[in-house]
Amino acid sequence: MPIGEFGGVPRLPGDGSPAFSTGLYWFYEMGQAALNPSRALADVTKLYFKNPLNPLSHTTIGKSIAAGAEMFERSTRRYGKPDWRIESTLVGAERIPVHISTVWERPFCNLLHFERTFEHPPRRPQPKLLIVAPMSGHYATLLRGTVEAFLPNHDVYITDWVDARMVPLSEGRFDLDDYIDYIISMFHRLGGDCHVVGVCQPSVPVLAAIAHMEAMNDPYVPHSMTLMGGPIDTRINPTAVNRLAEERGIGWFRRHVITKVPFPHPGVLRDVYPGFLQLNGFVSMNLDRHLDAHKELFFNLVKGDGDSAQKKREFYDEYLAVMDLTAEFYLQTVETNFVHHALATGTMMHRGAKVDPAAIRNVALLTIEGEKDDISGLGQTEAAHTLCVNIPASGKSHYVQPGVGHYGVFNGSRFRSEIAPRIADFVLTNNGKKSGRVPVMPAA
Repeated sequence: MPIGEFGGVPRLPGDGSPAFSTGLYWFYEMGQAALNPSRALADVTKLYFKNPLNPLSHTTIGKSIAAGAEMFERSTRRYGKPDWRIESTLVGAERIPVHISTVWERPFCNLLHFERTFEHPPRRPQPKLLIVAPMSGHYATLLRGTVEAFLPNHDVYITDWVDARMVPLSEGRFDLDDYIDYIISMFHRLGGDCHVVGVCQPSVPVLAAIAHMEAMNDPYVPHSMTLMGGPIDTRINPTAVNRLAEERGIGWFRRHVITKVPFPHPGVLRDVYPGFLQLNGFVSMNLDRHLDAHKELFFNLVKGDGDSAQKKREFYDEYLAVMDLTAEFYLQTVETNFVHHALATGTMMHRGAKVDPAAIRNVALLTIEGEKDDISGLGQTEAAHTLCVNIPASGKSHYVQPGVGHYGVFNGSRFRSEIAPRIADFVLTNNGKKSGRVPVMPAA
């Protein structure tokens, strides 16, 4: 049952009882295994009817059979983690190579650096920018367009969250407190001379991490934070998925959507909120739109419109690739953000200490919302300004992008042309503007 940034409402098979939920992942794996021969047959059929030496491949019926076989294979496969496919970026008039490396590593997350190799160092400052990707079902590659938009003028880093089913039980738990600790550790790794962009769901832990650091007088806080379409206060303009959490209560989610990872995955027996349930929720929110898109893909394949078909393939290769979340992270996030509204009501705790956004005074704040966002309602992210009372007015800014929904806040043409330039200007304006206090070094 995805909530808020976790998506929509999945249609659960069976009676949704705890016993059924426990075995749900095992049933899914058996279904995937049972479909393997059919997928193999579909692949062979597609190749046969697309072979130019086959006379039927040039007929409408042959193209229809090939298209149908491809649609069956695509709709039943499990999609793996996509590649970044970022090898270069354009800085001014120069094409600059980009090398992706891991600069920080933990069991549940890697910090990736998109390192650019300049022959001639640019004159304009290139601030470090940490993009905190959502840990809400999709892989960080969903933000490929976000990364590409910032690469020309920023030294970009991004959180690459690890699929929970790939993490052995021996690595321990991972919950919202651990998520916040990870973010703090990344700020330390970057030395504080950086800016952070929290995309959607991470807005709450990013704000909490910075508040905790400021309360501890940590010198490694970033210069600025940009929160985009995040559930800071879901009591404001609550969406349907926001209301669902309050109506059901956390016990319902624990009983109905948590299951154990089956063998042979490395994370066998780990309690997770599985990716295939999240995908069910994502798709069910806009089922008609997805059905129309697949009809369009089928007819493009029959017509031989390769460019249009490839764009659809690339989108769904990304959209249908999902990862599992640890049960403790999912449940704690739902309870904290959507049931108790803990950050907004001043009751959020981290490692036994109260999270107080009023402690933030040295980090500039930019919030961005989409006018038609049906996941994080209008005003939910802007609420951060009310909580961060000690950030000077000169260090605060808010922007609502007309005509975009949730996805359009961080990707697409309007993001590239209208939102990304605003973030870049805000980052450049606040680069190196922290106060001149004497820092107290945090404990290791």
